Amino acid sequence: MRGGARKMTNIRIEPGFDRPGFQAWLEALGGIAPAPGAEVLYQGRNLITAARVPLADGTILDLAVKEFRPRGLQRLRTIAGRSKAERAARGATRLREAGLRSPAPAAVIERRRGGTVERAWFVAERIRGAAEIRTLFRELAGPDLRRLLAGLARDLRAAHDAGLMHRDLSDGNILVESGPDGSHLFYFLDTNRVRSRKGGLGRAARAKNLIRLGIPAEARREFLAFYAGGEEPEPSFVRTYERSKAAFERWLRFKKKTRLRRWARRLKLQ
Repeated sequence: MRGGARKMTNIRIEPGFDRPGFQAWLEALGGIAPAPGAEVLYQGRNLITAARVPLADGTILDLAVKEFRPRGLQRLRTIAGRSKAERAARGATRLREAGLRSPAPAAVIERRRGGTVERAWFVAERIRGAAEIRTLFRELAGPDLRRLLAGLARDLRAAHDAGLMHRDLSDGNILVESGPDGSHLFYFLDTNRVRSRKGGLGRAARAKNLIRLGIPAEARREFLAFYAGGEEPEPSFVRTYERSKAAFERWLRFKKKTRLRRWARRLKLQ
């Protein structure tokens, strides 16, 4: 390429999705934005779209596509590190291997220029008919809320026992599929923030990982009891959670007041 650094696009299709016509659709996705025939679900720092992709064998893939455009320090880190799209695929796979639910990874696309990732896409199955857990935190009460919290605590305990930590475990990153019998299935999103700790997770790390969840204040102790397997949680675990939760809420108020995120974006730190 004359007059600039060379561009190179890499496409990796995940097992089970190497279907006739999918490669061609992905190649088109790597050249334009948003995806061909896409519905925009969210547009902010990243772009999230959804598309139904007709394949040559007559089947249709129902997919969600998250596009990353790293800037500043984030882009420089991709010289030696993985893109967020690659980390998202790995995080989803780790969760699924541990028996938890996350949209099945379909493909990763990276477009590099000058050795850094200029743009990247994480393509996964789309989950329909599920609600953000924040909605259920507001709407449910009594036994219905307890069932939700018990199921959520069970899944998070399983992730932690497997040495997995979702470092952005917020309400917007958990979808809930509710059954007519009151059961719940939890799907974890934004899996580029999932990390694996070979040595396992200590008590403090587990407690601190739960503080981003917007569980109603009056139900938090019960949630911690569910996390502890239905028993009274250890006092040190509760203290760590409560202190970390209070500090996190103070930080959120400070960030909102000072508009810290806006300045970080202007300085291209995010």
